[in-house]
Amino acid sequence: MTVPGYLAVDSGGSGLRVAVGVPGRPPTATGETREPVRTGARGIDADHLMAQLLPLAKALTERAGVDELGTAVVGAAGFAGLGDALRAELPGALARELGTRDVALAADAVTAYVGALGPRPGAVVAAGTGLIALGTDLTGWRRADGWGHLLGDCGGGAWIGRAGLEAALRAHDGRDGGSTALLAAAEEQFGPVRELPGRLYPRTDRPAMLASFAPRVAEHAPHDPLAASILRAAARNMAESAAAVCPASGAPEVAFTGGLLRLGDPLLVPLREEVAERLPHARAVPAEGDPLHGCVHIATELAAGRLALPAEPALLYVVLAKGD
Repeated sequence: MTVPGYLAVDSGGSGLRVAVGVPGRPPTATGETREPVRTGARGIDADHLMAQLLPLAKALTERAGVDELGTAVVGAAGFAGLGDALRAELPGALARELGTRDVALAADAVTAYVGALGPRPGAVVAAGTGLIALGTDLTGWRRADGWGHLLGDCGGGAWIGRAGLEAALRAHDGRDGGSTALLAAAEEQFGPVRELPGRLYPRTDRPAMLASFAPRVAEHAPHDPLAASILRAAARNMAESAAAVCPASGAPEVAFTGGLLRLGDPLLVPLREEVAERLPHARAVPAEGDPLHGCVHIATELAAGRLALPAEPALLYVVLAKGD
C-alpha cells in the first residue's frame, strides 16, 4: 500500500529546516541546511532553493518510510515582497522532481502564525532580530511592521540594540539620555565606541550586529532606568503591532514568538502589561510551536482538503492538482 507523505520547509536567514512525515502525525524525519537561499533581481531564487532542498528531501523521504510526497508546504522569509519567482517556478519544480500534487507557499509570518495559534482568529507577533505582526479573522490577513531595521521592525532585537547603543554614545558624549552602564557594556562587547560606526556601517549584517546588543540592554534593565525604559518602549511597540492586526470582535487569541522572548522578564513583564491595556478583549496564550510546526500543520490541513486559512497570493499561495 502506498504511504503518502508531506514535505514541510522553513526557509529562513540561516538556511532550510525540512521535515517529512505522514499527514496528521508529527514528522518522522527532519534535517537542515546551513546556507540561506539567495535573492536576486526576481526575488527569492527558486533554483537555489531547489538545489539545496532536493537531496535533503529525497534522503528524508527514504528515512521517513513514505512512498510519495503528495503535499508540500514551503514557508519563506521575504516571500511577501520577494516571492514572485517562487510562485512562478516552485510548484512546477516540486511536481517534476518530487511528484507533489498540492503545494502551499507562505510568508514566514504566516507559518509563524499557524505554528503559534493554528487556524484560529487572533494575532501573532514574531519578534527576533526584526519584528512583524500578523492577524486574521479567517477571512483575510492584516499585517503590521516588518519593514526592516531602517524603516521599522519597532521593538525587535535590532531596534532594542540600536537604542541601547545610542544611549551608550550619548553617555560617551556627555549628552542627556545617556547610560554609563550601557556605555561600559558596549565597550566591553565592541571596543571603543568612537570606533563603532566604522565597524558597523560597512557590514551587510548590520541588523544582526545591532541585535547582538539587545541581551546587554536586558541584562542592565533591573538596575538601569534607561535600559528598562528601552525595553518598556519595545514592549509598547510590540503590543501596538499586535493591536493593529488583531480582530476587533469575537474572542481572538494573541501570541508572541521568536528569539527575542529569551530576554526574559525585563521584556516580558512590561509586554504583558501593554497587551492587557491595548487588547482587553483578546486572550494572551503561549505559542504552540514554531514556523516549521506551522508548515507541518498547513500540510496536514491541505492534504485533508480542509485548509481554512485565507489564501492571499502575497502571503499564502496555494496550488492544487487538477481534480482536487
